[in-house]
Amino acid sequence: MSKFSANEKPGDDNAKSNFDEDFKVSGWGVRHRQCVMLMVTLTTAYSLRACMGVALVGMVETNPVLDIRNNINNSTIANETGDGLNVRGTDYVANGFFNALMLTPPYPQFDWSKKVQDMVISAFFFGYMLLQIPAGQLAHRFGSRRLIAGAMFINCAASVLFPTVTFYGGWITAAAFRMILGLSQACLMPSTHTFLGKWTTLEERGRLSGMIYGAQALGPVLGLPLTGFIAASPVGWPGVFRFYGTLAGICGAIIWFFCADSPAQHKKISAAERRYIEEALRQKGVTKHLKVPWSRLLRHRGLYAIVVAHIGNTWGQLTLYSEVPAYMDKVMGVNIKANGMLSALPFLMMFIMNFFFSWLFDMLIVKKYIGVTLARKLAQSIGSISSSVGLIILAFAPKNIYVVETIMVIMCGLNIASHYGFLVNHIDISPNFAGTMMSLSNFSSNGVGVLAPIVAGIILTDVTSVYLWRWVFFVSSGLYFFTNAVYLLLGTSELADWNEPESAKDNEEADAMMKKEQKD
Repeated sequence: MSKFSANEKPGDDNAKSNFDEDFKVSGWGVRHRQCVMLMVTLTTAYSLRACMGVALVGMVETNPVLDIRNNINNSTIANETGDGLNVRGTDYVANGFFNALMLTPPYPQFDWSKKVQDMVISAFFFGYMLLQIPAGQLAHRFGSRRLIAGAMFINCAASVLFPTVTFYGGWITAAAFRMILGLSQACLMPSTHTFLGKWTTLEERGRLSGMIYGAQALGPVLGLPLTGFIAASPVGWPGVFRFYGTLAGICGAIIWFFCADSPAQHKKISAAERRYIEEALRQKGVTKHLKVPWSRLLRHRGLYAIVVAHIGNTWGQLTLYSEVPAYMDKVMGVNIKANGMLSALPFLMMFIMNFFFSWLFDMLIVKKYIGVTLARKLAQSIGSISSSVGLIILAFAPKNIYVVETIMVIMCGLNIASHYGFLVNHIDISPNFAGTMMSLSNFSSNGVGVLAPIVAGIILTDVTSVYLWRWVFFVSSGLYFFTNAVYLLLGTSELADWNEPESAKDNEEADAMMKKEQKD
């Protein structure tokens, strides 16, 4: 298939002819390759985010010997001695230079309370939420490529150093480094949305965004079992962080050298593919960073529909992924987190259904069976209503692990449909400011979502009471239903009139008038 030559310009008749005859939208192009790179990058990031809980199993001693002399330090360290007992604190001696850097066994363990462990885990999410809104502006100003690559390089350094600094600095240093990971990963979602706004046309938006955001399910599917395998290997728990840190560095290098912020900045994209994307997204003539129209953006009803839907989705997912496993443990006596297959099945179903729904809603839009706004609302309703009803069913389900796991798998599989509702809706409304809108909705959803475990804790005065657990599920079910109703009422996919700069609009009007005069 022939391509445009370097001398052909988008406006040339010869170029137009080649574009019409030779370019196939369904073909594999640069935009698809970049989406695959981003999917691998986000999969690594989500695996790194999820690995902490499993790694703590190897990091924390399970049956510490009480030693009053060493009980002063909360992060004392355990190791096997000749008599087979676990001892802590000053009794641990690093065996040589490499062992002092946590590169060779034996590896120390820490006497951390459950409260300290939770603080180390939550430090990531505190950093993640703190930088959400600034990250949207950084992505808009400096471009998604630099920000994503930079975030992965920081992830690489912080993860590789994590075992050593934790050994010498204790839980405070561990929490600080996890917070650094959260601060850097806060850039990923706004940057990815900024990228999608520059590279994905309406006809492919669901499939390409689904390819990238499928990492949200693929990361835990691959990361949780792999983390356990690495922690049990000779490299121990330090190897978990070094493995994912190395992957993060490789992903950062790939993004830096092979990705571009827009089709105009990619050196190897064909003129035909560039023309297809730029004309579909009206990028022609837009060559500089645009000023965010804050006053008009913050008055747009579509933004608030997305924010409310995002809040309901985040709250519900935290209930599904955090509280339901606790319910199965406390009420049913089954520790789902200790069973790799049971933990991975819901995420695996999400990953599979992700591609089905991305194809379905793109097909409905391309074939013009329904409008874009209706497609987004339908997708949101499938994800939200199915989860709302599923939580009610779960509240009254029998104490049977297979029944509950089946309900979980179905709920997670259908819940992913909402990603083709609120999650891509930012790009429909404003491709140029999608990253900024994502930072606002992601900050709001995480800010409210952190209350989910707190509310559950207030309700669950007795964690073994089936009646109290029903109220936890009722709250999440009601939020799913309410936020979906708000989205149906306020949601829109119409392109905002403030998306484009005035100069670009003037150029389009002039081109249209010139074509009209030529026809006359």
